Amino acid sequence: MKENLIENRTFDKIDFTSGYIFAREYENCKFINCNFYQADLSTINFSDCLFSACNVSVATVSKTSFRKITFKDCKLLGLQFYNCNEFLFDAGFENCTLNLSSFFKMRLKKMKFNNCSMQEVDFSQADLSGSFFINCDLSRAVFDGTNLEKSDLRTSYNFTIDPERNKIKKARFSNAGLAGLLGKYDIIIE
Repeated sequence: MKENLIENRTFDKIDFTSGYIFAREYENCKFINCNFYQADLSTINFSDCLFSACNVSVATVSKTSFRKITFKDCKLLGLQFYNCNEFLFDAGFENCTLNLSSFFKMRLKKMKFNNCSMQEVDFSQADLSGSFFINCDLSRAVFDGTNLEKSDLRTSYNFTIDPERNKIKKARFSNAGLAGLLGKYDIIIE
């Protein structure tokens, strides 16, 4: 029988890809070194949970709820976050690999990305106002119609952001990041 709610449990080294039957809700749970690779997490509610050193790559997250979630040292390749339940979406990412993931059109105000690889991540039309990108690799990340107002990208690198196609009022950049803002003008910054 499928459980509806699991609370205050720690899951260590569990392979959730081999026929595991998920509960509908997980509250205050810890997932340590777990494998969710290509797992179907659709319609599951995660609240106040920690995912540490997990592989959640290319999992299906259709209508999945992530509320007050911390992803630490996780692999989240190709995750289509825009399919999640956006209501109260709240997640933080530390030392994660999010390459090829998409946050298309999501409201991500004050989101925190710390020391993450975010190569080719799609932030098109997302609201990232007040967000923090601390030491993140944003190589080939897509910013198009993105709201980055009051965001902090001072320590991030390899980004290309067109100020004419994105909202960047009061966003913070370092001198080294100027090349990523002025690249379309084909100028030389020394």
